[in-house]
Amino acid sequence: MLQEVCQKGEQPDLLNITHPELITKVHTQYVEAGSHIITANTFGANALKLKGSSYSVDEIIGSAISNARKANAPFVALDIGPLGQLVEPLGTLAFESAVELFAEQVRAGDKYGADVVLIETMSDLLEIKSAIIAVKENSNLPIIVSLTFEENNRTFMGVDALTAVTFLNAIGVDAIGINCSRNPFDIAPIVDTFMRYSRMPVMVMPNAGLPLPTGKYSVSPKDLGRALVGYYKKGARIFGGCCGTRPEYIAELKKLLNGKKPLKKKPLEVTAITSGTRTEIFDDKITIIGERINPTGKPKLKDAIKNNDMGFVVGEAIAQQENGATVLDVNCGLPDIDEPSTLASMVKELQSVISLPLQIDSANPMAIEKAVRVYNGKPLINSVTGEQSSMDRIFPIVKKYGAAVIGLTLDQNGIPKKAAERLQIAKRIVQTAQSYGIPKKDIFIDCLVLTASAQQEQVFETVKAIQLVKQKLGVKTVLGVSNVSFGLPNRAYLNSIFLTSAMTAGLDAGIVNPMSDEIMSAVKAFRVLNGYDKGAEVYIEAFRQTIEPSVAQAAQSSDLIELIATGQKKAAVSVVTGLLGSLKPLEIINKYLVKALDIAGRDYESGKIFLPRLIKVAETAKACFEIVKQDIKLDDQTLVKGKIILATVKGDIHDIGKNIVKVLLQSYGYSVIDLGKDVDGELVAGEVVRHNVKLVGLSALMTTTIPAMKDTIEKIRKVSPTCKIMVGGAVLNQEYAKYVGADHYAQDAMAGIKIAELESKG
Repeated sequence: MLQEVCQKGEQPDLLNITHPELITKVHTQYVEAGSHIITANTFGANALKLKGSSYSVDEIIGSAISNARKANAPFVALDIGPLGQLVEPLGTLAFESAVELFAEQVRAGDKYGADVVLIETMSDLLEIKSAIIAVKENSNLPIIVSLTFEENNRTFMGVDALTAVTFLNAIGVDAIGINCSRNPFDIAPIVDTFMRYSRMPVMVMPNAGLPLPTGKYSVSPKDLGRALVGYYKKGARIFGGCCGTRPEYIAELKKLLNGKKPLKKKPLEVTAITSGTRTEIFDDKITIIGERINPTGKPKLKDAIKNNDMGFVVGEAIAQQENGATVLDVNCGLPDIDEPSTLASMVKELQSVISLPLQIDSANPMAIEKAVRVYNGKPLINSVTGEQSSMDRIFPIVKKYGAAVIGLTLDQNGIPKKAAERLQIAKRIVQTAQSYGIPKKDIFIDCLVLTASAQQEQVFETVKAIQLVKQKLGVKTVLGVSNVSFGLPNRAYLNSIFLTSAMTAGLDAGIVNPMSDEIMSAVKAFRVLNGYDKGAEVYIEAFRQTIEPSVAQAAQSSDLIELIATGQKKAAVSVVTGLLGSLKPLEIINKYLVKALDIAGRDYESGKIFLPRLIKVAETAKACFEIVKQDIKLDDQTLVKGKIILATVKGDIHDIGKNIVKVLLQSYGYSVIDLGKDVDGELVAGEVVRHNVKLVGLSALMTTTIPAMKDTIEKIRKVSPTCKIMVGGAVLNQEYAKYVGADHYAQDAMAGIKIAELESKG
C-alpha cells in the first residue's frame, strides 16, 4: 500500500499527515524486528523541499514523530537529509540560510520530543557544518552524522573518510557513520578509517547492496548481517540498514548482535586540519604554510583587497599551492575595510578554487569568527596570545567551530627575551586552552622570531624556545620565519638558514614564502635528512626537474586555459573580452574554453580534482561562453552545439545532480532546457516535440520513482522515436538504464558530457 502511494508521486514527508497509519505500520514492523532507534519520516522535511506544500515543517515533523511514538519506538531520531541545494560558494544557497533551514527542522524535532538528531546521506562538509550548528544553537539533542560514499571512497562532493572524521572529531558530534553507499562489503576501507581515527562511536548503516530492476536488492539479510558482524569485530557500535533493508534484515541483525558488548578501540591521535576535501597531518614532513596572502609589505595585495579583486588573491593562492604549500595563511588586516566581511569573503572565494586547508589570520575576534563559521572543514586560527582577555575571546570560537589554534608567546608585557620565559607563556596558553575543552593536539605554539638586524642576540632564543616547548609541553610548533631577515639583504638565504635551525630544533610548520627556491630547497633537504623522504625520491625528482625541464613544462598552456581550468572566473572573462578583438568566437571556444574543460574533465576522472573544483571550472567556462555570444550578437543556434532537455522524473524532488550536469553542459556550449524536478512524463514528451530536441537527460534518486522514469521514456518514444535518452542518479546503474529503456547511462556528470558530445557528433 505504501509503495503504491509513493509511486503516485506524493512527497514521502507529506505521508506523515495524509497517511499516518501507513507510516506507523512501517515503524511498527521495524520495532518488532528489534530496532532500538526509529528514524522519523522527516528526511526531506525542510522548507526548500516543501515549497508549495499546504503543510508546514512544524506540522510534518510533529506528525512524523507522533507516528513513530505510536509504534512504541524505544528512541525516535529526527532524520535530516540534504537540503537539495548546494551551499555557497559552489551553489546559490547562503550558509546562514542553510543554518536557518536546518534550525527550523531542529526546533520542531526538539519541540515534539525527538531523542536524537540523525544528519544522514550527506556529501558536503559545509552543509554538514550548517546542520550541526543548527542543532547546537537550537537544542541539546545528541547528534549522529552519517555520510554516503561513491566507488572512489569519496562522497559526491569529494570528501574522503579521513577528512570527514577529522572534521567531525573536532567540531564535536556524538557518533559518526556511513549510510547508503554501495555493497556493504565494499565500504570496509571507509569503516577502517573511521575506526582508526574516530573518538566517537562509529555507525554502519549500508544499503542491501544495489537495487535490481525487479525491485529487490542484491544482498540478502544473511549477507548483510555477516558484513555488519565483521564491522562489529572492528569496533563499530551502531548498526542499521538503509535502502532495501526491510524488517527481516533488521531481525537478522538483531539475532546476530543481540547481547554482544561494545568493543573498545583506542583511536589514533593526530594533529590535523582540513579543507572540505583534503587533510593536512602535521608530522615529520614539516608543513609549509604559505604566507603571501597577507597585505603586510605587499602593495599589490593591499590594493587587491581594498578593491575586492579576488582574482589577484586567488592567483596568489594557486601559485603557492603549485610551489609546494600545503596550508595557506589568509589575512586581510587593513584599516578602512570591513575586515569581518572581507575575511569571510576571501575564505569562501579561496575555498571555491583551492583544495588546501586555510589558516585564518586576524587580530580581530569578530573577523575570525565570521570567517571560521563559513569555513568548509577544520581550520587553523592564527592566533591567540598569553593575555587572559585574548584567550577568553578566541578559545570559545576555537571550541565551538572545532578549529586548531596558534598561541603566540607574548602577553601584556610583550615578547620575553629568554626562551624559558616564552615557555611559561606557552604553558599558560596550553593549560587555558585545555580548560576550554580544546585538546592538546589542536594547540600550536609560535615562539616568535625577532629581527636579526635589530635584536640579533634574541634570534636563537627562539630556537631554544622551540626545543623547550617540544620537550616540556609536547605540542606542535609553528613559526613565522620571514621576520628574522627584515631590513637585511639577501633575505631568502637568511630565512632558509634560520628555518633549517628551527627545523632541527623540532619545528613542525613554517609560515614562509613557498615561491622562494632557497626555502623550498631547505625543506626538501631536511625531509631527506630526517628520514621522511624515503630513499630521497622526492628530493631527487625535484632537482632533476630543475636541470631537465619536462616536455609538459616547456609546452605549458596559455594563461586563459589556466585561468579557466583553475576556476578564476573574473580574470578569465576579462581575458576573453580582450581576445574578441583579434580572434573569432569559435576559435576562442575551441582553442581555449573546450581545451580547459577537457583538462578539468581528465583531472576529475583521474581523481586529481573533485566535484567542487569541476563545478567552479564549468561556471567559469560558462561565463566566458556568455561573453562570446553577447559580443558577436548571435543567437544560440549559431554557437550552441544543440538543445538538451533535463528533468527529474515525477515523484522525485532531488535535483542537485541534474543541476550540476546542467552547468557542465552549458559550459560546453549546449543550450539546456531545464524542466525542473517532479516533472510529469507528458510534459517532458511535449517539450521534446516543441523544441525538436534530440537528447534528453532524466534523473532519479529514489527507487520508487524508477517506474515514473520508465513511463516518461515510453511517452517520449511515442512522440519522438529518434530522440536519444540518457539517465542518471544515485539508484541507477547500467542494468536499470536498460530496464527503463534508456539509450545511455551516465554514472556521473562528466559521463553525461561524453554522451552529449557523442550524440551531437552523430
